[in-house]
Amino acid sequence: MRYLRSGPRRLQTPDMGAPRTKMVGLRSGEIADRNIRVILEAIRRHGPLTRMELGRHSGLTGPGITNILRRLAEEKLITSNRRNGLGGGATATEFALRPEGAFSIGVKLRQRRGEAVLIDLSGQVHDRVHIELDPADKVGLVHAAVRNMVDRHAALPIIGLGIAANDWTEDQSDQIAAMSTIARPYVENECTASLLAERTIGSSGREGGLAMIIIDDDVQAGFLIRGIPYSGVHGRAGSIGEMLTGPDNVQLNTVVGFESLRSRIGGQAFTRLLKGEEISSPLLSQWIREAAGHLLDPIIAMAGFLAPSVVMIGSDLPQGVIEALIHQLSIERRDTSTRPLLTPWISPMKPASFSGGGVALGAALLPFLNTLLLPPASA
Repeated sequence: MRYLRSGPRRLQTPDMGAPRTKMVGLRSGEIADRNIRVILEAIRRHGPLTRMELGRHSGLTGPGITNILRRLAEEKLITSNRRNGLGGGATATEFALRPEGAFSIGVKLRQRRGEAVLIDLSGQVHDRVHIELDPADKVGLVHAAVRNMVDRHAALPIIGLGIAANDWTEDQSDQIAAMSTIARPYVENECTASLLAERTIGSSGREGGLAMIIIDDDVQAGFLIRGIPYSGVHGRAGSIGEMLTGPDNVQLNTVVGFESLRSRIGGQAFTRLLKGEEISSPLLSQWIREAAGHLLDPIIAMAGFLAPSVVMIGSDLPQGVIEALIHQLSIERRDTSTRPLLTPWISPMKPASFSGGGVALGAALLPFLNTLLLPPASA
């Protein structure tokens, strides 16, 4: 991701009349820009914090912290309050994040469906819509969905747009940028966006590695190593859906991907699952057993080569289905009838912190990470 020195820019629509304007910027050069991000990130992660506490977290001097806090207050990104001392001692001013100081839109794109979310600086979702896509007019439909969301929240300081997609092109970004209502989007693949959501606002700690498996039309994986997403050569790290897995040696996508689930349980039941309904079906239970039997192979490989602190599984499927799949994986790993050895070294497995694996959330974080917060390589 690019490292920008400019301050946040607010998305505008034609109905607002005036051309796109700049907010009071954070424009003191690269070093000052990083220091601002360090302070804002410390407040976001650990706040409310006093100046002394900020000094311990950032290593910056008192005058430098005071100047940065003043600028963040002018940007309306932080608030201040008096903290009472212990035992009636002296009070100190503490500084906290002002979540409503900045908003961002994130879009998750698949071939024929998408999701757009509006979040504030704390990661809280304020709006969510699902988008039906036509591959022939994907850019137009994305633009329309984002424009409508901006119009519904015209009074909010929406600073940017992020897109999470595995097949989005530079030409499509150029088309979005050419539409005057929307700034050029920041783009990442789905697994990287999911990992950014976990790293920034999720429940997963930053120590050690993290593996994320996303189950959708296909199956893919992403890796967070020392807080930084790892993409591999040509971005091919995590292409586990193409692996031949299970005792029958078949491609993972054909067993675990959504098309396999749809054909197994029927289109109506599958639609209900994607709407978040928890259903009970012997056919669904059978798919879970088969999916676990094939998904275990790439998980064993991840555990053996990367040894992540946790393997997370995210999907648009209901939480109960993901939990049942993880439970079945714990059974499969101890079954020596198909695998001759037990696999005690497998990392703990848990559901992703957010629905859909947090892909849309991660996309919405991209403008923040490129203009306000510390990007992964700097954290």
